[in-house]
Amino acid sequence: MRIDIPHDTQNLVRSLACFDRLAGHDVHVHTVSPVDPIELAGQLAGAQALVLIRERTPITAALLERMPKLKLISQLARTTGHIDVAACTARGVAIATGNSKSPVSPAEHTFALILACARSIPQEFARMKAGEPPTSLGFTLRGKTLALLGFGTIAELVAQMGRGFGMRVVVHGRAGSRERALAAGLEFIDDRARFFREADVLSLHLRLTADTRGAVRAADLALMKPTALVANTARAELIEPGALVDALRAGRPGYAALDVFDHEPLAIDDPLLALPNVVCTPHYGWATHETYEQYFGEAFDNVLAFASGRPANVLNPEALG
Repeated sequence: MRIDIPHDTQNLVRSLACFDRLAGHDVHVHTVSPVDPIELAGQLAGAQALVLIRERTPITAALLERMPKLKLISQLARTTGHIDVAACTARGVAIATGNSKSPVSPAEHTFALILACARSIPQEFARMKAGEPPTSLGFTLRGKTLALLGFGTIAELVAQMGRGFGMRVVVHGRAGSRERALAAGLEFIDDRARFFREADVLSLHLRLTADTRGAVRAADLALMKPTALVANTARAELIEPGALVDALRAGRPGYAALDVFDHEPLAIDDPLLALPNVVCTPHYGWATHETYEQYFGEAFDNVLAFASGRPANVLNPEALG
């Protein structure tokens, strides 16, 4: 079976222990893949199965039309917003997803970004390498308020880390978040305006849905302290388009630590990268050696199950007919 793995930008897939499971198959790993669907179809011509790394490869109807041999898409984890599921089903392309979801890596990355931004670590490291003296003055977290918008498994770990740093942890969100927060012994703030006003560090932990898209508005950000920090490792679309850049330029909040963006990869001329009060990472908060082995292992197992005639974890079983 020909198996293609596009957008392995870190060139890590071949180094994984689980990669050996695909021995005997015709595997093509692409470290650079075109964005244009026609060019991408040319690179992936002949593929019978695709293994997709998170949302890096959009699967559109235009792409599927140019890949007549494709029978399976094996998706890392359970994210499928970048896949035209209806078009796949219509063309008989099965979509298999993983079952695991580890909150550890994104939670740790969230706090790493918060610390890096609070202490201007990337900026000061760059000055050190340039032989320049330090120019920034960071702030401590102890005694500050960590405000979590949404409270699921990732947010719960972030809350534990915040408590470990001596922070006051508060939560705002829907009824489910309220119940989980109170069960964890955390303070739940019903008043939305008060929640944003009191936040020293605001961390977003909502799932992206039609209801949560643009949930954080410009008016919310304008309520924040000029010393406050916004951390977003969830989805960029949770914030109203353009609102964060405008707010940072206006000085409320004063800082941002981001791993997700409206357009990825982030263009080098994006205004976020020009702001001195922002720390960014390229949407890899989920990616560690442990999660790669876990997620790719599941994806490869789904490919092998399909190749053996026993499809597993198929999102659109109608495609199998």
